[in-house]
Amino acid sequence: MGSKRLVLQICSLYFLLLWLHSAHGDVSYSFPEEMKRGSVIGNIVKDLGLETDKLSTRKPRIDPDGNDKRYCDINLTNGELIVADRIDREWLCEDKASCILQHELVLENPLELHRISLHVQDINDNSPQFNEESINIEIRESAVKGARFLMEEARDADVGQNSVQRYNLKSNENFLLAINGNTIELVLDKELDREKQQEISLLLTALDGGSPQRSGTVLIHVTVLDANDNAPVFSQAVYKASLPENSPLDTVVVTVSATDADDGVNGDVTYDFGHVAEHVKKIFKIDRKTGEIRVIGTIDFETMTSFELRIKAKDGLGLSSYTKVIIVITDVNDNAPVVNLKSLTNPIPENVSPGTEVGIINVQDRDSENNRQVRCSIQQNVPFKLVPSIKNYYSLVTTGQLDREVVSDYNITITATDEGSPPLSSSKTIQLSVADVNDNPPVFEEQVYSTYVTENNKPGSTLCSVTARDPDWRQNGTVIYSLLPGEVNGAPVSSYLSVNGDTGVIHAVRSFDYEQFRSFKVHVMARDNGSPPLSSNVTVSVFISDVNDNSPQILYPAPEGNSFMTELVPKVAHGDSLVSKVIAVDADSGQNAWLSYHIVKSTDPGLFTIGLHSGEIRTQRDISESDSMKQNLIVSVKDNGHPSLSATCAMYLLISDNLAEVPELKDMSYDENNSKLTSYLIIALVSVSTFFLTFIIVILGVRFCRRRKPRLLFDGAVAIPSAYLPPNYAEVDGTGTLRSTYNYDAYLTTGSRTSDFKFVRSYNDNTLPADQTLRKSPSDFAEAFGDSDGSPEVHLYATNELEHAQCSGD
Repeated sequence: MGSKRLVLQICSLYFLLLWLHSAHGDVSYSFPEEMKRGSVIGNIVKDLGLETDKLSTRKPRIDPDGNDKRYCDINLTNGELIVADRIDREWLCEDKASCILQHELVLENPLELHRISLHVQDINDNSPQFNEESINIEIRESAVKGARFLMEEARDADVGQNSVQRYNLKSNENFLLAINGNTIELVLDKELDREKQQEISLLLTALDGGSPQRSGTVLIHVTVLDANDNAPVFSQAVYKASLPENSPLDTVVVTVSATDADDGVNGDVTYDFGHVAEHVKKIFKIDRKTGEIRVIGTIDFETMTSFELRIKAKDGLGLSSYTKVIIVITDVNDNAPVVNLKSLTNPIPENVSPGTEVGIINVQDRDSENNRQVRCSIQQNVPFKLVPSIKNYYSLVTTGQLDREVVSDYNITITATDEGSPPLSSSKTIQLSVADVNDNPPVFEEQVYSTYVTENNKPGSTLCSVTARDPDWRQNGTVIYSLLPGEVNGAPVSSYLSVNGDTGVIHAVRSFDYEQFRSFKVHVMARDNGSPPLSSNVTVSVFISDVNDNSPQILYPAPEGNSFMTELVPKVAHGDSLVSKVIAVDADSGQNAWLSYHIVKSTDPGLFTIGLHSGEIRTQRDISESDSMKQNLIVSVKDNGHPSLSATCAMYLLISDNLAEVPELKDMSYDENNSKLTSYLIIALVSVSTFFLTFIIVILGVRFCRRRKPRLLFDGAVAIPSAYLPPNYAEVDGTGTLRSTYNYDAYLTTGSRTSDFKFVRSYNDNTLPADQTLRKSPSDFAEAFGDSDGSPEVHLYATNELEHAQCSGD
């Protein structure tokens, strides 16, 4: 009845603890030992109120608390807690009344931790056993009735009702069995008579309370001796000792001592282990004579924290007594912390925000108390830190912005150090990769690109190459080039250039003309293949170099159809007198526009010369009477290009002091209907001639101070007005183009029979308007210059001096 009440009290306490654990979010299960693998313990998902369909995504796992072996597991399909390995209650808890295995259920996303208490119930799977197969007792015949002889009890690895409940002694006439708690004694019921019976065999049976019931027997062999009435007596009822784990072999733990009051053989005491487990006999041994208990195996605090040994002292004639030795194992810091990686997100996107959890770390130390207290640290040169979470769990979180282009992989070393003395530590290295995000636009190697190409290039020729770098990975770093829309001289930029999308090589689509435009700019875009794509632009300046592809253009004398120009040279002109000037320009630039003038043919080769770069026609000597009145010059104008291009013109000079001397002018006929106009014209001509001759005399008087040279112009003005020149010709010194301003002071014109004469103001500031000239039929002067095809129109101008001619350009 007392055992039943004890069982009821234990069960009540168990259910109370189970209720308390459940109230705090933990679960407890009670099940018998030796269940088959895969047997269902309970449905932990239902008991914790979890969602079965989300169970697998939360990565549940069962971790033992401080044990290396996991005895249960979880079925991810239905959330049932099942047996993972054989559970032997006797091996795990020995003779403890309550056998509880602690496990932890760990869930992720979010991180949760639930304690699972597994109460292993004992089943009757062990029979009672005695320490020896037979017990030899020597009893002197002098023993009196009622004498008691202590027997070693039977041990049953089971507990509670399944442990030893009662003993039976086979019926005999000399002994009875007396049981008091755990003490078993043989009681002499009838005095012994050695002469009648020297040996007695008794059968002692131990029975447990299990179902089915199990039993164990031992044979008691009683030898009747002469009187030995004193059993050994230990100096202490209980011996206690403290032993550090990892103690070296042959270390003396404790020494037991017993004395016997008898003399001789009856007083000789020997020592031995009572009923102890086999694994204990592999760790300790006892010296049979001295009673020293020594270490013969490995002491591990994490495996066993204490030992309880039963020691027997026996005298020479078989009397014995027992004592208890309790050995407490003290912890030594002999276990370094173990770092376990429970979860890891790998790779990590480089754009994760600081504070993002990327891993879960668990740290275990099998030691106890301060030796079990662990500090975790991480090296300081990585953008990660450990944040304590639940119990021995830490979250690995980011502390800063990650950049794959700077660091693409991290080797994170986590060090765990305990509080022992000396402290022990261990490290674990985690390799973590950073995944690329398209966060870098392409960057051109140059801020501005410039390229030079000669005009008249071939379409499709390569101009230059642009290069952009993108430090991103794979498609995020693949660069594609394209031209941005725009116009060049009113045309789309794509009609001038094209760019290779893969290489960035820029090609010319058409041939360029330096005279149309000399430079232009385009914008090239570099775009990556990321999502969304990133891009950058760069300006490419294209400069066109000049090629000598334009011949010189002669502005003066400028032929107009079949007409030609003639200039009047006074007979009194001295050497080095300025007669006229050839004016030419070249649409090219640089040395391609440097012009030189040459007389290639003349009526009198030694009479006139032309300035190599100025184009000024001068007399080489004084005019003589023998010189021909009509002088024809063929002038060639060449540029300085390679190869050189040229143009030619004809210059007609008339050596005369008076227009009247020209026979062709004397024979001009008049129309009767225009007689009045002709009279006016004659008067005008006479007046102008008089003025002209007077003016010539004045010039001859002051020729040493100032030289003026009259000339006669036909079919054109003396000075070329600025409006006559093409708008894109610039004034360039020393290149043969117009450099100075030539002023013409006086003009004399003759025309048809109906024309009159006019005095025109100087060309210093303005050019001669076209309507102030008088034109005459080309036939009037055809004979004068030997032109059988018909004479050109004649414009007659008398001038004092030819000083400058002016041309301005863009």
